[in-house]
Amino acid sequence: MINDRERWCTVSQLTTQIKQTIEVASGLQNVWLRAEISNFKRHSRGHMYFTLKDEKSRISAVMFAGKNQFLRFEPENGMKVLIKGRVSVYEPFGQYQLYVNDMEPDGIGQLYIQYEQLKQKLEKEGLFAEERKKPLPFFPKEIAVITSPTGAAIRDIITTLKRRFPIVKITLFPVLVQGKDAPFSIVSALNRVEKMSGFDVVIVGRGGGSIEELWAFNEEVVAWKIASLSIPTISAVGHETDFTISDFIADVRAATPTAAAELAVPVLSELDKEVSQLFSRLDRAVREKLSREQEKLNRLGRSYAFRYPSRLLEQKEQELDRLLERMQKALRYKREGYKERLAQLHERLIRQHPSHVLSTEKKNTAQLHDATNAAMTRYLREKTNHYRHLLQKLELLNPLNIIQRGYAAVYTEEKELVKSIKQVEDNDKLALQVEDGTIHAKVTTVSEVTFFADPQNKNNEGRL
Repeated sequence: MINDRERWCTVSQLTTQIKQTIEVASGLQNVWLRAEISNFKRHSRGHMYFTLKDEKSRISAVMFAGKNQFLRFEPENGMKVLIKGRVSVYEPFGQYQLYVNDMEPDGIGQLYIQYEQLKQKLEKEGLFAEERKKPLPFFPKEIAVITSPTGAAIRDIITTLKRRFPIVKITLFPVLVQGKDAPFSIVSALNRVEKMSGFDVVIVGRGGGSIEELWAFNEEVVAWKIASLSIPTISAVGHETDFTISDFIADVRAATPTAAAELAVPVLSELDKEVSQLFSRLDRAVREKLSREQEKLNRLGRSYAFRYPSRLLEQKEQELDRLLERMQKALRYKREGYKERLAQLHERLIRQHPSHVLSTEKKNTAQLHDATNAAMTRYLREKTNHYRHLLQKLELLNPLNIIQRGYAAVYTEEKELVKSIKQVEDNDKLALQVEDGTIHAKVTTVSEVTFFADPQNKNNEGRL
């Protein structure tokens, strides 16, 4: 049985057979599933891969980009969803999985998911930032109202505006406030308002309703148009507890259409009352000011100067004379001081004048020249005396002077001075240098006996 090769098949063949079996099962080709998303991953090509699970089981799922591009929300881990799709086999892994054709949130509803995701997106882009919101004018002259012409909202807005500020001009731009065409109707009205210009404030909104009925004010196209307006905008959508994307985008959010009208204009009667109060305060302040100034004028009129102006003039004349004397004295003092200062500067200038400096330097040079000559004379005299002293010593040591006293200098034939008997021998020829010439002699005898002149020998005779 096991050797029956005709019954064998490959893994691929088996997987294909399983896939074909599942795909022909009608109950697996139109599956409705309630589950929770986990392991969600969006591929770079746009496909979504995730796992659907409940308390006991899980199944792999894929939703291709061609299907998920129509989703109105962003799937994420932990989200409970309602799935419509078909079951098939992914042959490379031999794994069955769910191919999702449609998906919507389960529980809180798809519209709320879309609302939260768009809110987060626009907030990240800075459309909710307070620094970009424009202030409302205090005295608007003309207001544009964008709402349904038949709803209660327009009646409330007009009634409130006329009651509070009857001089304001109101222009209604009728629009659809619910349904699939409502967003484009609202955007078109906003474009008309911007082109017409001249409006100080725009009120856009409608009365209360369900999230589906208010949905036109949650559309991204409406949000971006409100954000781009150069006119301050008040959003008045629904009741006090209702919040739409338009409420976050607009410069001011009103809880109701009536509240929007109250925010747009002041109360004229209150302004009249306030103006009257201001006029009264101004009149009282002016009267008090006039009273104070009149009293001051009366005081001045009763003063000594006004009663006796000639005496005051005499007093001022004397004071003027005294001040004039002080001024002249101060001027003299200043002048003397400046003259003294000028003299000092002139003296310094003379001392530092080039001719004076040159004369001084000439004197200094002459003194230095005299001092140098004196020093050189002293130095020359000292050196002359020293030279004479050395010359005297040299004269004493000069052998010629010794020869003049009767002595002779003895030289060998090699002209060496004979200082010892060891330098000569018998028959050596010698030269004796005396005062007036040279004596040539010959050694006959050499003896160690020292020859001294005999004082009894008057002729000082002797021999070698």
